[in-house]
Amino acid sequence: MHAEIIAVGSELLSPFRQDTNSLFLTERLNLLGIDVGFKSVVGDNQAQLVSVARIALDRSDLVIFMGGLGPTEDDLTREAVAQALNLPLRRDPDLVAKLYARFANRRIKMSENNLKQGDVIAGAVPLENPNGSAPGQWLEGSVGHLNKVVILLPGPPQELKPLFDAQCMERLRVRYKNSQQFIASRELKVALMGESECDSRIAPIYKKHPEVETTILARPGEVQVHLRATAASQEAAEKMISDLSEKIEDELDDFVFSRAGESLEQIVEYYLEMRGATIAVAESCTGGMIGERLTSLSGSSRSFLGGAIVYSDDLKTLFSNVPPLLIAEHGAVSREVAAAMAEGIRRQCKSTYGLAVTGIAGPKGGTEEKPVGLVYHALSDGKKTDVVKRLFPGDRERIRWAASQQALDMVRRRLM
Repeated sequence: MHAEIIAVGSELLSPFRQDTNSLFLTERLNLLGIDVGFKSVVGDNQAQLVSVARIALDRSDLVIFMGGLGPTEDDLTREAVAQALNLPLRRDPDLVAKLYARFANRRIKMSENNLKQGDVIAGAVPLENPNGSAPGQWLEGSVGHLNKVVILLPGPPQELKPLFDAQCMERLRVRYKNSQQFIASRELKVALMGESECDSRIAPIYKKHPEVETTILARPGEVQVHLRATAASQEAAEKMISDLSEKIEDELDDFVFSRAGESLEQIVEYYLEMRGATIAVAESCTGGMIGERLTSLSGSSRSFLGGAIVYSDDLKTLFSNVPPLLIAEHGAVSREVAAAMAEGIRRQCKSTYGLAVTGIAGPKGGTEEKPVGLVYHALSDGKKTDVVKRLFPGDRERIRWAASQQALDMVRRRLM
């Protein structure tokens, strides 16, 4: 069976708001073995809502509407779904009484337009919303002329999530217990390998396993390989995933840095703590991004000591002890300066490792000899200093992120 999720709200079609509720609902539905076949976003227009609702009801067994249950004129989900199902709306006296009580408890006069939140589609069960004034609705069985489940949920996440967990999960479990399937998934993250190279290496492997859905997604500095399998038992689904995952990992070897969705900084922190090591950073073109990523993790103070953003040549000398003559001879963006930055910050902070990045993020500042995207990364432990030169494509943001990814991957590989 397939589910469909419809997010309602013109604001979701603007560049300023995005739907995140559907990610939560998809996760919950997958736990029940329910696939999500379609997702839609539709504005606050009744004709368009009715059209989308009719299409969804025709092709999906379970249809969930999110949003459009408020009191204003542009909250039209109840009306549109009722029209799509050819069912009337009725005003529920118990819901109306609860609305009056809610406003009275807050010592606020209720506006007349709030009464529409007491309107229920004929045959629907109201779903109490303790965190807001808009109740949800559940229609099960013969919905109009169709044998479907239709759920209406409020749009605010702080209302939708607890309502769905408390009042929909068990209903869905019971409803679909005889047709339940089990879903297993895994996310492999691959560091600093292009999407095309990754796919060319693993496509011959995953094509032999059509029972596992394989999706490859490219991100700056990494590729994500998503594996998903459906089976009659959780054990069978997990085995299908594990068998394919092991083969892919064998092929990609240490390019795979995560098997459970962890970020690269999480893996680096794990290795640092496991080794009892500490690190400090000297950042130029990344402007503190590496430090921000490492300190975004709880408990990072056990391994991350600090560092400096040494954007100017003077601060490269002041905070990471780079000799001015070295900068004058080789330039701030060079192998020699990167190595000196790494060792200098390590000594300054008395850390196990010193990590440094210097480069040209653009869009200006590049030359034929040193183009935009050129970045040097260095890692020093006082005995050995590794330097990696990379030329990253893309805009300034993409280059800076990829540079931070390369720097963290250097640490991971040294500590493995």
